[in-house]
Amino acid sequence: MRAPESILPLRAEGLGFSAGGVEILRDVALKIEAGAPTLLIGANGAGKSVLLRLLHGLLAPSAGCVFWDCASDKAARHQAMVFQRPVLLRRSVLANTLYPLKLAGLPREACLARAEEALALVGLADRVQDPARRLSVGQQQRLALARAAALQPELLFLDEPSASLDPAATRAVEEIVLTLARRGTKIVMTTHDLAQARRLAGDVVFLHRGRVLEQAPAEAFFREPATEIARAFLRGELVW
Repeated sequence: MRAPESILPLRAEGLGFSAGGVEILRDVALKIEAGAPTLLIGANGAGKSVLLRLLHGLLAPSAGCVFWDCASDKAARHQAMVFQRPVLLRRSVLANTLYPLKLAGLPREACLARAEEALALVGLADRVQDPARRLSVGQQQRLALARAAALQPELLFLDEPSASLDPAATRAVEEIVLTLARRGTKIVMTTHDLAQARRLAGDVVFLHRGRVLEQAPAEAFFREPATEIARAFLRGELVW
């Protein structure tokens, strides 16, 4: 049952996006509901990152619409996004985490409490005064996750957050993702790593050449995908 005041479900209907005369996404229809993480998968160039940005509102669609189960201004306040390469301020770890909270207009005491809680969640409680840009790549990504988590969004978009990380850092990011999901944050995440998708996904959205070919529970998708293109993709074959 949907929680009171929820911004979900999120729906896309007939969604399309073109840039420079090139059609990147076309006729996308999907529904994002509360629950376990939704993983967007597909070959490079399938349109995963563009779809994520359209759903988040960073890009305006060329066709179709994104529908929230609430007013659009409320949806904007209850979602956040973390990119593959986070942009950090030339400030301390703590100051980076406090910044979006201050922009949101929270009282100072609430800002500090949320920031400290989020940094503890990602294992950076002992680095609060360190310059953010001197952290390792994996630590910087955990800081980006803390900064987003501190906002306590209902919906968190993640664009391949562990793509450039080593196995240990990837595992740390995955543990944070699962912790946030258990706490009630809906995760929508792109990945090119099928093993990661198996570990994290509650349901899977499979994209091919700018179209959503399948959306299904993860167990069913990985056991028996509905299309031959998805079956070939899972076998590691090139699909065009």
